[in-house]
Amino acid sequence: MISVVIPAYNAEKTLARCLASLRHQTMREYEIVIVNDGSRDGTARVAEQWKATLAQAGIPLTVIYQDNAGANAARNRGARQARGEYIIFFDADIVAAPAMLERMMNALKTHPEASYAYSAFKFGWKTFELWPFDAVRLRHMPYIHTTSLIRRADFPGFDEHLNRFQDWDIWLTMLERRKTGICIPDILFRIVNTGGTMSTWIPSFFYKLPWPLFGYTPKTVSRYREAREIIKTKHHL
Repeated sequence: MISVVIPAYNAEKTLARCLASLRHQTMREYEIVIVNDGSRDGTARVAEQWKATLAQAGIPLTVIYQDNAGANAARNRGARQARGEYIIFFDADIVAAPAMLERMMNALKTHPEASYAYSAFKFGWKTFELWPFDAVRLRHMPYIHTTSLIRRADFPGFDEHLNRFQDWDIWLTMLERRKTGICIPDILFRIVNTGGTMSTWIPSFFYKLPWPLFGYTPKTVSRYREAREIIKTKHHL
C-alpha cells in the first residue's frame, strides 16, 4: 500500500484540488495522511469535508493536527502515522495525473534495485524534464522533486533544521546509504499554487550572475547561496 502524506499550512485554496486528483487515481491501494500544521484558515474544514467523499471511494483519510512546526516536521509526523510500505509526499498545491501512483509503483516493481521513483513535472508554465538517475549530477545539483514514491524501509526522514533544499538533502542522504532512484520521463504532476516558490521560479543563470560587480546581491540570490552552502557542507560536496 502507498501512503500519501500531505503537510498542509493555510492550504484552504489548494487542498481540495489536490485531494480531487488523488480521488481519481487509477489504483486504489493507498491511504492519505494530512498533517494540518497549525493552519489559521479553513484547511481543517476542507480536510474533514473530504473524509466522507474519499471514504465512499474506499480511500482512507487521516487528519493529524499539530502546532505549526514547519513542512519537514509535518512530513515526518505524517510518515510516522503512515501504514504503507511505500510513501510519497505531496504539498497541498500538487495536482496528480490520474495514473501517477500506478506508474510510480510499477516503476519500483520493475526496478527492485531502486529505492524511489521520480518523474518530470510542471511548475506553472515551466516544464521540468528530468534525467535518468545520475549520482554525479545529483551531487552537483538538485534535480529530483520531493514528490517521489519511496520504499518506506529506505526513507531516512527529513532534516527538520532545513527550510530549503530539503529535497536535495534527502536524496543525497539516501545516496550516501547507496540508495538510488528510477526516472519516469513523463509529466505525472503539476504544481498550481500561484503564491508559492514555483510561481516565482527564476532561471538558474540568475543565481550565477556576478552580482557583486553590479554593486549589490539580491536577497533571493543570497538566501539561495547560503542554503546551498549548508547542503554542500553537510554532505561534504
